[in-house]
Amino acid sequence: MSDYPAIAAVDLFCGIGGLTCGLLQAKISVRAGFDLDDSCAFAYERNNKGARFFHRDIAEISPADIRAHFAGADFSALVGCAPCQPFSRLRENRREKPGVDRRWALLNDFAKLVRETMPDVVSMENVPGLRRRPIYDDFVRALKECGYQTSDAIVDCVNYGVPQNRKRLVVLASRRGKITMLPPAPKKQGTVGGAIGIMRGKTAKDDPAHISYNLSEKNRRRIRASKPGGSWRDWDSKMVSPCHGKRGHDFPSPYGRMRPDAPAPTITTQFCFYSCGRFGHPKEDRAVTVREGALLQSFGRGYALFNKNAPLQITQMARHIGNAVPPKLGLVIGKSIVHHLRKAA
Repeated sequence: MSDYPAIAAVDLFCGIGGLTCGLLQAKISVRAGFDLDDSCAFAYERNNKGARFFHRDIAEISPADIRAHFAGADFSALVGCAPCQPFSRLRENRREKPGVDRRWALLNDFAKLVRETMPDVVSMENVPGLRRRPIYDDFVRALKECGYQTSDAIVDCVNYGVPQNRKRLVVLASRRGKITMLPPAPKKQGTVGGAIGIMRGKTAKDDPAHISYNLSEKNRRRIRASKPGGSWRDWDSKMVSPCHGKRGHDFPSPYGRMRPDAPAPTITTQFCFYSCGRFGHPKEDRAVTVREGALLQSFGRGYALFNKNAPLQITQMARHIGNAVPPKLGLVIGKSIVHHLRKAA
């Protein structure tokens, strides 16, 4: 066996391939990605050589569908990030019940596939709020009943090279012994300016994904009055929306500019909208572009985001990017798996 054990992986809820991209960089052979959103297929396969995209509902995936992709490898890994919206802080504030959203059941579907395929290693990434939910306890219990040793950690992606403050829950489980997330290497945190500075002077002609929505005249006045790291509270009272300051609308981030010398705020699926968070460019009077959002998620400059033969949809690309696992986080997850299985080999 070589220094790098042959590890075959399947990525559930793969999206456009952020996690797959990171695992491939860690020298894990990701052979397949499954997702219900077929609009992710182009970016997933174009950027992740050797990984095939399957448009499937996780509830309809059979054990044979998974096992076929593990054949011939020394070890197997089943990884994924179930849609996090049901476990977000906003949903918690609304106190929605588990039965409201079908996505609550996806974690159970994930656990079922683990029981039926018994991979050597399992990884699951999600928002920290999931750990406070009974469904999370059920998921971990199911892994332990199958003989897995588990660990979990809430990590801030900025400590793993992502130029963004993004806290995530990472669960690792193994049938081969104790497995934990590798600690971050000490280094300077990335900044907005450092990440998107390479786009300075570029236009959509240079990169079709370097586009953002045009602002209304009112919002152009607002962003001109906004300071990097500031908020709508800095504006003249005539520019403030009537809803600002009311309960549920008193957050400082909407209509804000990012600071060039600091990490970005969490990149959400709505980062292309200036009004939905501190998504204003630190210097230019606009929201960050689709490409800049991808860079802040740690996707490479050349990561293809859309099929040039299909209509260009900004909101769709922003959703793909905001939902993605940052590739640099995926790389550390991959390195943690490789480090563990090297010892187990």
